[in-house]
Amino acid sequence: MSPLELFLMVFLMGKGRSVCRLQGSAQQPELAQDGDLIIGGIFSFRTDQDYSTNSFQSVPEIRKCNNFNLRELKFAQTMIFAINEINKNPEILPGVRLGYKIYNNCGTMDILRAALALVSGLRGEINDDFCTKSETVQAIIGHSGSSPTIAFAQISHFATCACLSNRREYPSFFRTIPSDYYQSKALAKLVKYFGWTWVGAVAVSNEYGMNGIAAFIQAAEDHGVCIEYSVAFSSSDPPHVLDRVIQVIKRSTSKVIMAFMTHREIKLLAAELYKENITRLQWIGSDAWITDPSLTDSEGYAILLGSLGFTVARANIPGLEQYLMQLHPSQFPNSPFVRDFWEDVFECSLNGTVNTKRKPCSSLESLQTINSQFTDFSEQRFSKNVYKSVYAVAHALDNLMKCDGSGTPSKGNCYDPKHTQPLPVLQYLASVNFTTVDGERVYFDNNGDSPARYELVNLQITNKGTLNGETVGIFDASLPDDHQFILNSIPVVWGNDLTEVPVSVCSEKCLPGTFKVLQKGKPACCYDCVLCPEGQITNLTESPQCLKCPPEYWSNQHRDACILKPTEFLAYEEKLGTLLALFALLGIFLTMITTLVFYCHIDTPLVRANNSELSFLLLFSLTLCFLCSLTFIGRPTDWSCMLRHTAFGITFVLCISCVLGKTIVVLIAFKATIPGSNVMKWFGLAQQRLVVLALTLIQVLISILWLITSPPFPFMNMMLYKDRVILQCDLGTVFGFGAALGYIGLLAVLCFVLAFLARKLPDNFNEAKFITFSMLIFCTVWLAFIPAYVSSPGKFADAVEIFAILASSYGLLFCIFLPKCYIILIKPEQNTKRHIMGKGFKLNTKWELSV
Repeated sequence: MSPLELFLMVFLMGKGRSVCRLQGSAQQPELAQDGDLIIGGIFSFRTDQDYSTNSFQSVPEIRKCNNFNLRELKFAQTMIFAINEINKNPEILPGVRLGYKIYNNCGTMDILRAALALVSGLRGEINDDFCTKSETVQAIIGHSGSSPTIAFAQISHFATCACLSNRREYPSFFRTIPSDYYQSKALAKLVKYFGWTWVGAVAVSNEYGMNGIAAFIQAAEDHGVCIEYSVAFSSSDPPHVLDRVIQVIKRSTSKVIMAFMTHREIKLLAAELYKENITRLQWIGSDAWITDPSLTDSEGYAILLGSLGFTVARANIPGLEQYLMQLHPSQFPNSPFVRDFWEDVFECSLNGTVNTKRKPCSSLESLQTINSQFTDFSEQRFSKNVYKSVYAVAHALDNLMKCDGSGTPSKGNCYDPKHTQPLPVLQYLASVNFTTVDGERVYFDNNGDSPARYELVNLQITNKGTLNGETVGIFDASLPDDHQFILNSIPVVWGNDLTEVPVSVCSEKCLPGTFKVLQKGKPACCYDCVLCPEGQITNLTESPQCLKCPPEYWSNQHRDACILKPTEFLAYEEKLGTLLALFALLGIFLTMITTLVFYCHIDTPLVRANNSELSFLLLFSLTLCFLCSLTFIGRPTDWSCMLRHTAFGITFVLCISCVLGKTIVVLIAFKATIPGSNVMKWFGLAQQRLVVLALTLIQVLISILWLITSPPFPFMNMMLYKDRVILQCDLGTVFGFGAALGYIGLLAVLCFVLAFLARKLPDNFNEAKFITFSMLIFCTVWLAFIPAYVSSPGKFADAVEIFAILASSYGLLFCIFLPKCYIILIKPEQNTKRHIMGKGFKLNTKWELSV
């Protein structure tokens, strides 16, 4: 027993009434034909304008229905056409004739009466005292609505509610139209495809609308679409409910509305929006209204122009058009609806009908001479579903008659057509699998659903001023997920005369270089676009986060690409490098001038008295010191990194060794003036050269060990600055650099101490005070160099070292040689032996000759 039968039986028992009593008050079939097996049908030939509900306090009375629904009449006639076609086909149900009982309804109670009449199988006029012979139907085709469909078992051509796929609650329901689950999924993909991430949702407040809109919202959120609002109403609700919906739409910022409702609700909504002058909305429609031809009948239907929605694929049923064109009331003499339809279409009165306002009908009226919704065969989408439903039942019955479904009767298990019950038909219906004449495969899945394939239709205005659904794409759930939704080449018409895709977003797209930051308390589609931090980029729109650039890269100004960091080093081209190089070259030039002066005056007493050999060696080492400063300028390489520190260490040791040698000579020269002293033989020219060579070789050894163990090398310092790479020389080991620098410092301190001790010797000859001052400058510069070098970043560390080299070299050059050049060039009268020896001073003859 179906859910409806159980409900009504319990209800009537509680009220003390019989099933026969209720059936006696029900309407008779609108269209009927006897047969061995009966297929039932429920269609809404008329629509009731009184949507008030019944309280079930008494047996409901039959109400008068108004307004023709020609699409439902076409569905019913398609069912009859299919049954007649099957009866003529010897391959399906041979020897068995199908009949039909088709009921009209225009309200909920009419559906219940019709369903009870079909499932109970009662026929004839009945009352409380007796029931007549029953004619049980084997299956029911219809109803077009999802909510009425929930009440009884059937195979539907139009009920799309996803709730009906629940096999536990509706085990006897089948349909030849796809479930709203797939429609909702397709609609969500459609919204995402056009970039609409901020959408409003309006539904009809019944099972169809609430389940459909819930499925759409879930699918939309899975695709990153946010729902600004979700409201529902019904055509039977009080006016204030619709007013509340209008106000929500009016205050909203979304420009796209998903309307999951029937043609009745959408026409009411469109009319009210038109009155409120609320336009520039893009409508997304469910299949219940998107292709409904009655939309043009509503006020403000132009608001719906450009609407998009999915509907079942366009179809063609061979022979149906010719059959419907031949429809005549004489074919259905017991159908009041067909008679009323004929009189209304041709504005005449048939025989037996009293209507003084219309002329009598002649026998010449024909549907082939008129244009109406009934004779419009441009679309047979849902009629094809009715057609497939009838054939599905016929194939199930055929398999049932053949017992095992293989076409070979199995003795003892075959069913008698006169005693076939709905339950076996239901079992065979679940396994039907056939192909229609146009090649479409028909079958049901485990939930009783058909394969999902939709056409995307766009409501466009026709030459007649009516709305027509133009196919602009398809959705096929059987294809891979990325290829299910396909647009064709037909241009889409947008609402309100828009020439391009309307925009409906809570926040504008975040361009490359920015990322999304959600606005507090708002949906995920509402966000602010924030520029990526330095060193991070995004080259995508709508990026939720930025990506860090690789270490050697940095973000550009727009933060949409990583570019190579600029490489920074002390270059000749920059001002600092140029200035330091000029000072180095100037030092070389001055050193060469000094050398030339000394060479030109090599035989003068002053040059001879200042140890000319050590002086020339010192000038040579100073030239090397100035030259080695240039190795710190330019792009570091393996060779330049090794050369700059080792050359610096060796040349400065050579330089200090020469100064130390001169200082020792000064001390020994004055010591040799003491009577009986014989120290000069221990520190002659050979000893001086040996001391300079030995001291220099020590630094050479230190440098060699440094280069062998851990030599300096160029490296890219990416930690010092975020936005650029510092190309510099790594010392390799601090110990090697410290040893080289420490050795230079040790010689400088020793030289300073010795010169300091000799500072009070006779002034005219004594150069110890100049050496003392030069060593003081040298030590001061290098003591200041250490903290400055450590604290200077990148190329500035190289600049500090160059400055120390130049400053100490200039200090030695100026302090030791400038006074002598002054005497040689400016005061030649003082460049005499007498003046140099001074009063009371007698130079040792051997010493004089040696120098």
